[in-house]
Amino acid sequence: MKTTVVFLGLTTIFLQNVLCTDFQKVYQWKQLAHRKQEDTARSNIVFREQILPQQSSFNESFDSYNNIPMGVTHHKGRLFITIPRRRPGVPATLNVIHMEKVAKDEQSPPLDAYPDYIINQLHNDYKADLKRIVSVYRSKVDACDRLWFVDTGMLEYPDNPIQVQRPQLWIIDLSRDRKVRTFEIPESIVQQGVGMASLVVDVEIESCDKAFAYIPDLVQGAIYVYSFEKNRMWSFNHSSFSHNPERANFFVAGQRFQWDDGIFSITLGKRNTTWRPVYYHPMVSTSEFTTSTATLQNETLANAGGYESHFQSLGERGPNTQSTMHHHDPETDVIFYAEVNRNAIGCWNTQNNFTTENHDIIQLDHKGLIYPTDLNADVNGTIWVLANNLPTWIYSRLDVNQFNFHVWRQTPRKAIAGTKCDLY
Repeated sequence: MKTTVVFLGLTTIFLQNVLCTDFQKVYQWKQLAHRKQEDTARSNIVFREQILPQQSSFNESFDSYNNIPMGVTHHKGRLFITIPRRRPGVPATLNVIHMEKVAKDEQSPPLDAYPDYIINQLHNDYKADLKRIVSVYRSKVDACDRLWFVDTGMLEYPDNPIQVQRPQLWIIDLSRDRKVRTFEIPESIVQQGVGMASLVVDVEIESCDKAFAYIPDLVQGAIYVYSFEKNRMWSFNHSSFSHNPERANFFVAGQRFQWDDGIFSITLGKRNTTWRPVYYHPMVSTSEFTTSTATLQNETLANAGGYESHFQSLGERGPNTQSTMHHHDPETDVIFYAEVNRNAIGCWNTQNNFTTENHDIIQLDHKGLIYPTDLNADVNGTIWVLANNLPTWIYSRLDVNQFNFHVWRQTPRKAIAGTKCDLY
């Protein structure tokens, strides 16, 4: 009987590997590089040594090692790569790759600043300038061809963080490469922007002016809601937004560490008449939680309080399933998870009960998926993943002779074929 069980188990694994399709590796880098352009010289963005005023002890000359990619967003042939300023020497926090211009045999294309190097440039004395971008973690493109992101306004240099300016929400029209709007996040919402590492946009293409952005704050344990129509923001706080100390232990690429990141990722389910389910989780947790867009869009409720019952637990995903980003695919009704403690991409079909047994791994790679830091989808539904080996960068040192950063993609149906998430 035991032999039969083992045989059936191996058969199941074999069939799953045959049916599901591995994610396709798009690009990989040992270290990031920037393309020199004419506006580089005009803007004084340095690929040569820059002498800063004496009040600054940081050399902001381009330092490839200090440039670690954190977010990836694809839109119609352009790949946006975000590099938060966590160490000096980052010439641009928001970058782009024009994929059609990349040679077929080029696996490590250089980056261009987006929209240009001037807007990404720091002033030598680090003075505030709300027309410029200081530090961005991740971005999203909505159904109306607009790029959304939060500029934290923060330099997270080790042992010497600098709040250069107030955090801002930026919205850029990608069809014209023009800024639509910026919204300065007021102090009444949050003092510093360091915890705003992601966002999700809720909008229908026929009503672009009625968009909402939901922004988790992993430090403050809050969700900030921005109404494009009202040009106003409000916030929710709940115990489920906090990290779980019992899930604080990580072991990634030989590095053991403990983190306390709270609510990290929000994704939206299928619309049900006028509202959508909202799925969210802290990064330091293996639980998933839910609320609704009707709750988040209710500014009166946010200000009045008494909304604790509106936020509920779905259950546990399973051991070592701590996740950075996740995304709900409306076609398959599947949620995809970037699982950092397993170097994996996981999944759960929302038509199933939320149990550990109904979750599955669709991609596992202890070399090319070390710390999947971002996972989202483009307008065609294709899933894009960025892995960046962050714990090694923080606690040890990357081997610059090996590939450290990887961008992957796959269609949802191919990714889940033959897994527990495939109900078709």
